[in-house]
Amino acid sequence: MEQNEHFFYVLTCNDGSYYAGYTNDLERRLRVHNEGKGAKYTRGRLPVKYIYQESFETQRQAMQAEYQFKQLTRKEKEQYIKKERST
Repeated sequence: MEQNEHFFYVLTCNDGSYYAGYTNDLERRLRVHNEGKGAKYTRGRLPVKYIYQESFETQRQAMQAEYQFKQLTRKEKEQYIKKERST
């Protein structure tokens, strides 16, 4: 991993819901989520696992991707993840 990589990521929670976020350290962020110290949303939905990640050059780009993803419906989110995985 490069020093200046920024990531938009999607987790699937134990209840089947999605959580989208931003980080510059994927391994640490997943560990923090699963320790129950991450986002309030994921604390009651453990364990979580990565289902999608996308790398960006800047924090702004990664956070914009996160924001745009959060605006989608559940069905659109599923299509986005499926489409991006196949490319």
